[in-house]
Amino acid sequence: MATITRRKNAAGEWRYTAQIRIRRDGKLVHSEAKTFGREAEAKAWKRMREGQLAQPGALDKGSETVGDLIRRYVDEFAPVMRWRRSKTADLKRLLTHDIAGKVARHLTSQDLIAHVQARIASGTGPATAGNDLVWLGGVLRTARSVWGMPIAAHVAEDARDACRRLRLVAPSKRRDRRPTQDEIDRLLAHYRAAKRVEIPMADIIEFAIASARRESEICRLEWRDLDRASSAILVRDVKHPTDREGNHQQAKLTAAALAVIDRQPKGELIFPYNSKSVGTSFMLACRMLGIVDLHFHDLRHEATSRLFEAGYSIPEVAQFTLHRSWKDLQRYANLRPAKLVLR
Repeated sequence: MATITRRKNAAGEWRYTAQIRIRRDGKLVHSEAKTFGREAEAKAWKRMREGQLAQPGALDKGSETVGDLIRRYVDEFAPVMRWRRSKTADLKRLLTHDIAGKVARHLTSQDLIAHVQARIASGTGPATAGNDLVWLGGVLRTARSVWGMPIAAHVAEDARDACRRLRLVAPSKRRDRRPTQDEIDRLLAHYRAAKRVEIPMADIIEFAIASARRESEICRLEWRDLDRASSAILVRDVKHPTDREGNHQQAKLTAAALAVIDRQPKGELIFPYNSKSVGTSFMLACRMLGIVDLHFHDLRHEATSRLFEAGYSIPEVAQFTLHRSWKDLQRYANLRPAKLVLR
């Protein structure tokens, strides 16, 4: 019925999480967790809650925890709304925090603010902590409007307002990091000199810079979707703020991107590799070469900026990058005046 797990936090201190799960007829009807600094405290809380939950009526309607609502929300709406796996992962990650054990109808904005403060204290960035409130707000609104539960959904908005004023949460910082040509050359030389080549990282880096595609999109490209006559390719499940899968769009390809594609062996996928492995390999290579603070996604910034520097207009660049608005596209335009083509 209950378990206690031990893990270290970002500061290297041991934390003890007591997790209680109750099933009826094979179905999970209740789940909650709470984290403590001492194992004795976790055991004492576990015994107390087990006794309370064993009382008649303790698990009647209205005792659902935030964790219960998150699970129901994911089970019912993830298959229908077809949101991306990253959203599901973020929601399930919330189940590992103390907030999941709170009884939903008793939830207060103070509970949510305390959750954000705990996240910040553990090393989480203000943008990520703010996302927690976005996801929780969606779950609470759904519980009230769709399931008819007596949930005060406004507590999430109240908590977000307070956290903004306290500067606990903030929008993602605009990133303008572009690799230098020396960094690109060193990365390509590193991969071309490798004796064992499981993933053609040099080609993938060149393609990313030539196409403005994300690593996850690169690893999903299919040969059947290549339209060589129009120098375009169908990009499946293009990421968008709506965060849903099934968003397939045609993207323009540069001659350099087509040249990289032509070097790949024929099969179902053009780059049949795990996108996480691509990202990990890139990170390790940067670390080995002493290249600081460069992410694979920065290659998308490089590609977009090069298109602008080559003289393409905003609508033309959007045909390559698949951004839907100038506001979104502008974040990727980190131009170098010396590289601009004069007309």
